Amino acid sequence: MSSTFSIPSMTRSVSRRSVMAGLAASAGYACAQSFLPGIPNVGLKGDDDPGRTECGVGALMPWADGLYAITYNSSGKGSGNGLGLYRIDETLKPTRLDIHNGVFANRFIHHHSNQCIIGPYIIDAAGQWRRIEGLMDQRLTATMPHLTDPENRVYFQSMEGLFFEMDVADLKPRLLFNLTREMQLTQVPHFKGGYTAQHRVVVTNNGFYNGGQTQAGAFEWDGGKSWRRISDKPHMDVAARQNFGNVMFMTGWDERSALLDALVNGEWQHYRLPKASHAFDHAWQTEWMRIREIETEHYMVDIMGMFYELQPYPFERRIWGLKPVCQHLRTIPDYCSFRGLLALGGNENTPNVDNNAVLGQPQSGIWFGKSDDLWSWGRPQGWGGPWRNDMVTAGAPSDPFLFTDFRRKMLHLVAEKSAQVEIQIDFLGNGTWEKYQTVKLNGGEYHPVFFPDAFSAQWVRLVPSASCKMTAEFMFT
Repeated sequence: MSSTFSIPSMTRSVSRRSVMAGLAASAGYACAQSFLPGIPNVGLKGDDDPGRTECGVGALMPWADGLYAITYNSSGKGSGNGLGLYRIDETLKPTRLDIHNGVFANRFIHHHSNQCIIGPYIIDAAGQWRRIEGLMDQRLTATMPHLTDPENRVYFQSMEGLFFEMDVADLKPRLLFNLTREMQLTQVPHFKGGYTAQHRVVVTNNGFYNGGQTQAGAFEWDGGKSWRRISDKPHMDVAARQNFGNVMFMTGWDERSALLDALVNGEWQHYRLPKASHAFDHAWQTEWMRIREIETEHYMVDIMGMFYELQPYPFERRIWGLKPVCQHLRTIPDYCSFRGLLALGGNENTPNVDNNAVLGQPQSGIWFGKSDDLWSWGRPQGWGGPWRNDMVTAGAPSDPFLFTDFRRKMLHLVAEKSAQVEIQIDFLGNGTWEKYQTVKLNGGEYHPVFFPDAFSAQWVRLVPSASCKMTAEFMFT
């Protein structure tokens, strides 16, 4: 994960030595160093007291001639100190503007008032910031456009499922729903992403714990009296542009694979992606896995240890142009572009009340590089499939599974009784399915399928000939 770059032209008049000196001279709450040759790194830390938990970088936003960052602890007030709102200038020197000691991972630009919202703060175009006092004690995870009054109001979501609206003039949040009660969730909620598109709000709950029963899911609201559940899977982020067809994207996962859902012209399309790691299969391990735009009109999706490039515009009413970029080990709560650089937030050193007693002081870094650096990280590899000891229905196709830009591919198949499975590929990415091969399975016997080296298509799906219990898992190396 190493590469070098020069300070971009916008800041080239500032010598590298002065940049690093300025970083190192920051006050005690922030430190900076070049941890690899040529790569600036801004380090933020929490206090080293007995309540030490986390100091993750929950949100990053370029605004008002700076990069604003907000850090978070494990579970809000009383679970770690020294957290705050920061402004990083063009020399990459961080300054802490305020101490909050809470959990915040939301960011949003309110276009009509020309203000940035990050955590429980609102910042005008001149960099003047104000606290939103009524939200200081909430664990905020998303801010999104208002359905009926976007010129004056926004929505906020908390990790506990509290859903607020707020007028950007009076800064007084009003609770609209408690989604934990509204959706009758009895398990601990862990609400994450949320956004507004195509005349609806969609929010996600990734509360999946220890492999047991989960009440995680995705929930939709059209502005009426009640919400409806649209998925019972753990989901993380939701994103949409106001143009490009206003497509809404949503990520998630289950025990089978990673998930990508797309709302296109009012209808949800469901896709499956490989996992690059099993180290994200618990609700606490999935913070925060975002869908962000780091180059103009290009999405970059981070999910289950893999980065993907995503075309935000639908073609032929389908989602294609999804390309695996790299696998990685980093926990990346947020990422953005700043002064032509790619900035990646982190959550590196988390003792979490000394549950890991060899970590010490909570601290995390903001990594700066360029977007093309991601291609030099780990080569894309992963696994997953549509069925894992699942009852399948004869003639019913599986969800499409990503099948492009992995060099070597194989498929593991097992069925509880004799059956055939037809492998179909969509090499155009527009829902045109072609037969590739029919595989005959004997009941209870394992059958591998090896694809030719570098054989590729946009998507693959499986169609069983019999209704029975089946497992199908792809492995890409």
